[in-house]
Amino acid sequence: MANGPAAPNDPFILLLQGIYSPVAKGGGPNLGLSSVNLGDGSYSTTKIYPIFGLNVAAGEDAQQAHAIGNFFVQFKGNLCAYQLPKGAIAMQFLPGPGFSPNQHPDGQGGQFLEGTFELKILEANGIYTPFNGGHNHMVDRLHQLANGQFNEFCFCVISQYQFP
Repeated sequence: MANGPAAPNDPFILLLQGIYSPVAKGGGPNLGLSSVNLGDGSYSTTKIYPIFGLNVAAGEDAQQAHAIGNFFVQFKGNLCAYQLPKGAIAMQFLPGPGFSPNQHPDGQGGQFLEGTFELKILEANGIYTPFNGGHNHMVDRLHQLANGQFNEFCFCVISQYQFP
Protein backbone atom coordinates (compact mmCIF):
# COMPACT_ATOMS: atom_id res chain seq x y z
CA MET A 1 0.00 0.00 0.00
CA ALA A 2 2.96 2.33 0.41
CA ASN A 3 3.37 2.43 -3.39
CA GLY A 4 0.05 4.14 -4.12
CA PRO A 5 -3.61 3.29 -4.44
CA ALA A 6 -4.70 -0.22 -3.59
CA ALA A 7 -6.99 -2.15 -5.92
CA PRO A 8 -10.50 -0.71 -5.90
CA ASN A 9 -13.46 -2.43 -4.26
CA ASP A 10 -15.92 -4.34 -6.41
CA PRO A 11 -18.05 -2.33 -6.89
CA PHE A 12 -16.67 1.18 -6.47
CA ILE A 13 -18.57 4.45 -6.92
CA LEU A 14 -17.42 7.67 -8.58
CA LEU A 15 -19.03 11.08 -9.01
CA LEU A 16 -18.70 12.95 -12.30
CA GLN A 17 -19.20 16.63 -11.54
CA GLY A 18 -18.61 19.96 -13.22
CA ILE A 19 -18.90 21.92 -16.44
CA TYR A 20 -17.78 20.03 -19.54
CA SER A 21 -14.97 21.41 -21.69
CA PRO A 22 -14.24 20.22 -25.22
CA VAL A 23 -11.07 18.23 -25.87
CA ALA A 24 -9.31 19.80 -28.85
CA LYS A 25 -8.59 17.69 -31.91
CA GLY A 26 -5.10 16.30 -31.48
CA GLY A 27 -5.33 16.92 -27.70
CA GLY A 28 -6.27 14.72 -24.79
CA PRO A 29 -4.08 12.31 -22.87
CA ASN A 30 -2.98 8.87 -24.04
CA LEU A 31 -4.60 6.55 -21.51
CA GLY A 32 -3.18 3.37 -23.04
CA LEU A 33 -6.65 2.29 -24.21
CA SER A 34 -7.12 1.13 -27.81
CA SER A 35 -10.92 1.51 -27.91
CA VAL A 36 -10.95 5.32 -27.49
CA ASN A 37 -9.11 8.12 -29.29
CA LEU A 38 -9.40 11.17 -27.05
CA GLY A 39 -7.68 13.32 -29.68
CA ASP A 40 -10.24 12.83 -32.45
CA GLY A 41 -12.14 16.02 -31.56
CA SER A 42 -15.35 14.23 -30.48
CA TYR A 43 -14.81 14.24 -26.68
CA SER A 44 -15.66 16.59 -23.83
CA THR A 45 -14.25 16.31 -20.32
CA THR A 46 -15.18 16.97 -16.69
CA LYS A 47 -13.83 15.96 -13.27
CA ILE A 48 -14.08 12.68 -11.33
CA TYR A 49 -14.48 12.53 -7.53
CA PRO A 50 -14.23 9.41 -5.33
CA ILE A 51 -17.32 8.34 -3.40
CA PHE A 52 -16.86 4.72 -2.28
CA GLY A 53 -14.36 1.90 -2.59
CA LEU A 54 -11.43 3.71 -4.16
CA ASN A 55 -8.50 4.69 -1.97
CA VAL A 56 -6.46 7.41 -3.64
CA ALA A 57 -3.58 7.59 -1.18
CA ALA A 58 -1.74 4.89 0.70
CA GLY A 59 -3.74 3.79 3.72
CA GLU A 60 -6.13 6.75 3.56
CA ASP A 61 -9.78 7.03 2.62
CA ALA A 62 -10.52 8.97 -0.54
CA GLN A 63 -10.99 12.71 -0.17
CA GLN A 64 -14.36 13.47 -1.79
CA ALA A 65 -13.62 17.20 -1.90
CA HIS A 66 -10.76 16.74 -4.39
CA ALA A 67 -10.95 15.59 -7.99
CA ILE A 68 -8.92 12.44 -8.65
CA GLY A 69 -9.22 12.22 -12.41
CA ASN A 70 -10.94 13.17 -15.63
CA PHE A 71 -13.98 11.79 -17.43
CA PHE A 72 -14.16 11.95 -21.23
CA VAL A 73 -17.40 11.45 -23.17
CA GLN A 74 -18.71 11.70 -26.72
CA PHE A 75 -21.97 13.67 -26.73
CA LYS A 76 -22.38 12.53 -30.35
CA GLY A 77 -21.26 8.94 -29.99
CA ASN A 78 -21.39 6.16 -27.44
CA LEU A 79 -17.89 5.95 -25.93
CA CYS A 80 -16.35 7.33 -22.77
CA ALA A 81 -13.16 6.97 -20.73
CA TYR A 82 -12.11 7.41 -17.12
CA GLN A 83 -8.61 8.70 -16.34
CA LEU A 84 -8.01 7.56 -12.76
CA PRO A 85 -5.09 7.15 -10.36
CA LYS A 86 -2.98 4.15 -11.45
CA GLY A 87 -5.02 3.29 -14.55
CA ALA A 88 -7.87 4.00 -16.93
CA ILE A 89 -11.15 2.50 -18.14
CA ALA A 90 -12.93 2.71 -21.52
CA MET A 91 -16.69 2.11 -21.75
CA GLN A 92 -19.55 2.04 -24.22
CA PHE A 93 -23.10 3.23 -23.54
CA LEU A 94 -25.59 0.43 -24.17
CA PRO A 95 -28.82 1.02 -26.11
CA GLY A 96 -32.16 -0.42 -25.13
CA PRO A 97 -34.02 -1.00 -21.90
CA GLY A 98 -31.19 0.21 -19.65
CA PHE A 99 -31.61 3.74 -21.02
CA SER A 100 -34.32 5.71 -19.22
CA PRO A 101 -33.86 9.49 -19.60
CA ASN A 102 -36.31 12.15 -18.48
CA GLN A 103 -36.01 15.72 -19.80
CA HIS A 104 -37.55 18.75 -18.14
CA PRO A 105 -36.94 22.53 -18.18
CA ASP A 106 -34.91 24.14 -15.41
CA GLY A 107 -37.03 27.33 -15.39
CA GLN A 108 -34.05 29.45 -16.46
CA GLY A 109 -33.85 28.67 -20.18
CA GLY A 110 -31.98 25.38 -19.82
CA GLN A 111 -33.04 21.81 -19.21
CA PHE A 112 -32.20 18.75 -17.16
CA LEU A 113 -31.63 15.28 -18.58
CA GLU A 114 -32.10 12.83 -15.75
CA GLY A 115 -32.02 9.07 -15.84
CA THR A 116 -30.03 5.91 -15.67
CA PHE A 117 -27.59 4.60 -18.24
CA GLU A 118 -25.96 1.19 -18.58
CA LEU A 119 -22.41 0.88 -19.91
CA LYS A 120 -20.17 -2.03 -20.82
CA ILE A 121 -16.52 -1.85 -19.84
CA LEU A 122 -14.58 -2.37 -23.07
CA GLU A 123 -11.12 -2.35 -21.53
CA ALA A 124 -9.31 -1.36 -18.38
CA ASN A 125 -5.66 -1.07 -17.41
CA GLY A 126 -3.56 -0.55 -14.31
CA ILE A 127 -5.26 -1.44 -11.04
CA TYR A 128 -8.61 -1.52 -12.89
CA THR A 129 -7.67 -4.50 -15.12
CA PRO A 130 -9.96 -6.90 -13.19
CA PHE A 131 -12.90 -4.75 -14.36
CA ASN A 132 -12.40 -5.69 -18.06
CA GLY A 133 -15.76 -6.85 -19.41
CA GLY A 134 -17.57 -5.44 -16.37
CA HIS A 135 -20.39 -2.95 -16.02
CA ASN A 136 -21.19 0.65 -15.06
CA HIS A 137 -24.62 1.73 -13.84
CA MET A 138 -24.90 5.54 -14.12
CA VAL A 139 -27.45 7.64 -12.26
CA ASP A 140 -27.24 10.98 -14.04
CA ARG A 141 -28.52 14.54 -13.76
CA LEU A 142 -27.02 16.41 -16.70
CA HIS A 143 -27.94 20.10 -16.75
CA GLN A 144 -27.83 21.90 -20.07
CA LEU A 145 -27.51 25.54 -19.09
CA ALA A 146 -29.21 28.37 -21.01
CA ASN A 147 -25.79 29.29 -22.48
CA GLY A 148 -25.46 25.79 -24.00
CA GLN A 149 -22.86 24.48 -21.55
CA PHE A 150 -23.39 21.13 -19.82
CA ASN A 151 -23.01 20.77 -16.05
CA GLU A 152 -22.66 17.14 -14.93
CA PHE A 153 -23.74 15.45 -11.71
CA CYS A 154 -23.57 11.68 -12.18
CA PHE A 155 -22.94 8.72 -9.88
CA CYS A 156 -21.18 5.74 -11.50
CA VAL A 157 -21.40 2.30 -9.89
CA ILE A 158 -18.60 0.33 -11.52
CA SER A 159 -18.45 -3.45 -11.05
CA GLN A 160 -16.55 -6.44 -12.39
CA TYR A 161 -19.65 -8.43 -13.28
CA GLN A 162 -21.63 -8.05 -16.48
CA PHE A 163 -25.14 -6.71 -16.34
CA PRO A 164 -27.76 -9.14 -17.71
